[in-house]
Amino acid sequence: MKKTALYQQHLDLGAKMVPFAGYEMPVQYAGLKQEHFAVRSRAGLFDVSHMGEFFIKGSGALSFLQWVTSNDVSKLQAGKVQYSCLPNEEGGIVDDLLVYCLNEQEYMLVVNASNMEKDWNWLHKWSALYDVEIENRSDELSLLAVQGPLVTQLLQSITDVELASLAYYTFTTGAIGGVDNVLISATGYTGAGGFELYVPNEQAERLWKTILDLDIPPAGLGARDTLRLEKGFCLYGNDIDDHTSPIEAGLGWITKFNKDFVNKEALLQQKEQGVERRLVGFEMIDRGIPRKDYKVLDASGNVIGEVRSGTQSPSLDKAIGMAYVQSSFKSLGTEIYIEIRNKSLCAKVVKIPFLA
Repeated sequence: MKKTALYQQHLDLGAKMVPFAGYEMPVQYAGLKQEHFAVRSRAGLFDVSHMGEFFIKGSGALSFLQWVTSNDVSKLQAGKVQYSCLPNEEGGIVDDLLVYCLNEQEYMLVVNASNMEKDWNWLHKWSALYDVEIENRSDELSLLAVQGPLVTQLLQSITDVELASLAYYTFTTGAIGGVDNVLISATGYTGAGGFELYVPNEQAERLWKTILDLDIPPAGLGARDTLRLEKGFCLYGNDIDDHTSPIEAGLGWITKFNKDFVNKEALLQQKEQGVERRLVGFEMIDRGIPRKDYKVLDASGNVIGEVRSGTQSPSLDKAIGMAYVQSSFKSLGTEIYIEIRNKSLCAKVVKIPFLA
């Protein structure tokens, strides 16, 4: 198991550590609910240094990224970020990722830890066709996510960067907490606002402790998962994977057909003709908590899909989930049934995000 640069800090804070994507990661400190509500109401600090960072450089960088990603990279300019995915040739998704435009010939891709090797190989499959160099700096960089509605004012006390002027999905570079050249990104995976901070490993501990001193508590992967699910954010390996298309997953908004990209024609056909299944949000009517891979049934007990993510939402105090279902069951308000411990429990399809 790999360890992030902050591993000892997590142990010192009493974190419960678990294996995740090849890393020893903190799943919780004081408790999932407490950490969840801290982020929703105020602020919380996550170590997400397991994420991968690939740098794409060269005169062909834009053309290369236009081909391998689904979103329109030409819309980016220096200081802007884009959510996208890497389509495969079979209609599925290699990975979802963030694309950072550093300048017109240099980009940073932030990829999922569990997919780093797969993504690296996939990018190299196409890179020989373009004037690009790909550098993997994942083992050099740490990533701290400071999330919550009060984060901007709390972090402002330790930086001269005007944080309030950073629009959603933009970034800048500056000093924060006495650490120079931090990439400060107005992004995150909680829907609670805040920033993601990229620093060299040797500076991570200093920045981590400085942020904790602002009375911002640490939060683990458990709270990160309940927070993202309340906002309907897809998790790779659950809601999207090599066998789910972006159209099925409701990611048509990051699939732009005004350019050529891997498997464009097949995905365009899906968009125009429709798909047999769709990812939907649902909430439980009967008492029970849905989990990944639970069967979704119709009123007659026929299998019509499967749960991909599910939890008891702390903010809503109800059980929620996301599932792939046959498209005839995707309409809001449709009653479906989740098979939980050999019981067929009633649920209904609801709008995503679950929490406005």
